Amino acid sequence: MSAITAKLVKELRDKTGAGMMDCKKALGETSGDLEKAIEWLRQKGIASAEKKSGRIAAEGAIGSYIHTGARVGVLLEVNCETDFVARGELFQGLLRDLAMQIAACPNVEYVSVDQIPKEIADKEKSIEMGRDDLAGKPDQIKAKIVEGRIGKRLKELALLEQPFIRDSSNTVEELVKEVAGQIGENIQVRRFTRYTLGEGIEVEESDFAAEVASMKAS
Repeated sequence: MSAITAKLVKELRDKTGAGMMDCKKALGETSGDLEKAIEWLRQKGIASAEKKSGRIAAEGAIGSYIHTGARVGVLLEVNCETDFVARGELFQGLLRDLAMQIAACPNVEYVSVDQIPKEIADKEKSIEMGRDDLAGKPDQIKAKIVEGRIGKRLKELALLEQPFIRDSSNTVEELVKEVAGQIGENIQVRRFTRYTLGEGIEVEESDFAAEVASMKAS
């Protein structure tokens, strides 16, 4: 049996995020074996911190996904509370699912509706207010219709609002919450970038027939 030192307890706490007393008990139950103590805490559901939604999620991982054909790629950062959880199967599975979700959603530009700049919302409102089908409607009715349309449009831009590609009965936000509940830590999708091959490059179009005709004439 290994000696249960303060250093060992601290190491277990750093790896799992569990409380000091829980770590000490786990080491006592496993004869001071660190790896077995980690398993014990996970089995007991203690490796999750209390009030997880209020804790800082500063650990995590950066995930990536390259779609078949290598024409679409994704990089994203998802945060959790401990490095131990970030390396776990559940968290890594979530990372992969989110990366694939982003690859499948070309219109998504933000993590959540709250992150969408006010100028984007104002622009959408301006577009909707000018639509022909609203002409002649009372201002109060028009405002309600526009509000509903803007809300729908902004949700189309937000990752967390999308139906999950593997189960459309759930949103991405519900998926994240479900995994957070299973893991017992606060999980936050922080940022992402979606790359499309050739995006932003202006391709010069040539008139092949005209070029052939010109060559013949010369």
